[in-house]
Order: sequence, then C-alpha cells, then structure tokens
Amino acid sequence: MAQVSVVIVCMGDPAVHLYACLDSLAAQNRTPLDVWVVAYLMSAEQRKALAVRYPSVHLVESNEVRGFAENNNLALRQIESEYCFIVNDDTLQSMPVVDRLLEDMAKLPENAAAVQPKIVFGNGRVQTCGRAPWTAVRYMRHYLHLVDETKPSRWSMQPGLFQSYTLNGACFLIKTAVFREMGWLDERYFFTPEDIALGHKLNAAGYTVWADADVVITHLAGRTAGPMEAAIKPARVKGSLLFYGEGKWLKTKALALYIWCVEAARYMKHLGHCDTARNILRSVFDSSSAKETFIRFRP
Repeated sequence: MAQVSVVIVCMGDPAVHLYACLDSLAAQNRTPLDVWVVAYLMSAEQRKALAVRYPSVHLVESNEVRGFAENNNLALRQIESEYCFIVNDDTLQSMPVVDRLLEDMAKLPENAAAVQPKIVFGNGRVQTCGRAPWTAVRYMRHYLHLVDETKPSRWSMQPGLFQSYTLNGACFLIKTAVFREMGWLDERYFFTPEDIALGHKLNAAGYTVWADADVVITHLAGRTAGPMEAAIKPARVKGSLLFYGEGKWLKTKALALYIWCVEAARYMKHLGHCDTARNILRSVFDSSSAKETFIRFRP
C-alpha cells in the first residue's frame, strides 16, 4: 500500500488542467503514490480518455451536484494510506512537493497533523504561505479586499518550516487518521471555507498545522469559475455565514446585513447589471444551505 494517497477533484474538462497536474505530480515525486481523481460531471468520453491515459489512477464518478468538500470526501472515505495529499487539478509541480512535505512531517512533533507548501500563482505571485486564524472581522475586511495574506505574521510568510494555523485547500498533506477523526472536509460549506474550518478544528482538537516556505507549488487559480461565479459566490457567502456566524443568530444576521450592504452598493454601481451581486442580495437572508443556493442560481 502506498504511503500517500493523492486526491484530486476535476470539475471540468480534464484536458484543460488535470493532465498537466498528473504529469507534474508523477515526474517530480519519487514517493509511491495512490492517485484518486474525482471525475465531477465528466462525460463518459472524458472518463474513458482519462482512464486510458492514466490506467493506474482510481476514478471516482461524481454525477450529481456536489461542492469541493463533498467531491473530495467521495475519494477520502475509500483510502487507507498513512497520508492524504489534497491538491487542486489546476496546480503544477516544478519540485517534489509530496516528497518534501513527507520529509517535513518526519521532523515535526507528534501532534502535527498537516503541512502545506507555499502556493504561488502562475505569475509567481504568492497566494498563501501558511494562514493565520480567520475571524468574522477578518472575513469582513477580506470581503472588501482589505486582507493581504502575503503580509508576514506569526502564522504566515515565515522562512523555512514554521507553525501556521489553518489551511489552503489548493494543496496540503495531512495524516489520514487525523483527517478521519475530524470527519474529513465539512460538506456544509460546499465552496469555502471548508479548508479554513478544518484548520480551526484541528487546532481546537490539540493538533498543529505547519507550512514550508521552501516547498512551492503553482496554482493556476481563478481559471475555472467563469460563468458559474454568479452561483458560486452566493454559495461561498452561505458557507462563510455558517462558519463565521458560529451558529449565533445575531452574529450571523449582522454579517448578512454587512454583506447585503456591500453587494447593494456593487449592484447600484453596475446599474443593476451584476448577476452575482443580485443573487447574493436575493439569498443572503434566506435559510437555504450553501448547496441549495448554488443549485438555485446554477446556469
């Protein structure tokens, strides 16, 4: 049995990103890997082509509307390896990321549950290198694009291997037993913040999360949302209200009101021609789940 199971959710045409992701994964790492690809709403032809090109990859069909957490969990519940390596299909490795993160785990204390690399965009700009705790106030600032995760802090943008706080779902290595103990990714969030929620849950349970600034992976983020954004962002808002509201009615409604005001201003700025803002305004106060919200506005 391989020491590491790699789980990749492919939410589009596999030829666009997945093939390059799998090729770089195999080319860069020497660790034997058990690779699982969740084929989300793929056609039979696409699945067949994928199976022919990568016969050793486990294909998991996902033919219903599911979010990031749900799709990952379809594969995660089947693996038995010591570690899970969660990675987006729109990532590329130019160094042995899995090998290096495994080496890191061997150096870390027993309560270390997960480690993540520095994640950079295609142009080399840093997306995240470790992540600080996320609070409702931080989320409110983030909603106005006032949070800079590339600013050094106790939990982020430090040199070498350092203790962080929470995770970026684009790429991380985690102990399978601990991941199972946490209940995998929380499916209530659908399209964020399941990665942040997992990191907070790990810390609350006494585990630690780490990052290695010397291990780098490229994330071609933002290239797959496209016309789905008018459904994805309202679902993100619902997930965020669930997490940052902490189940408290007043706090959740206050956050919802804040978001409503921001989106109302955006809607007026675009003279009513902004489907994303309109959909958030229509759904932010209702009782629908993140998944139900996505389905409602899905093109």
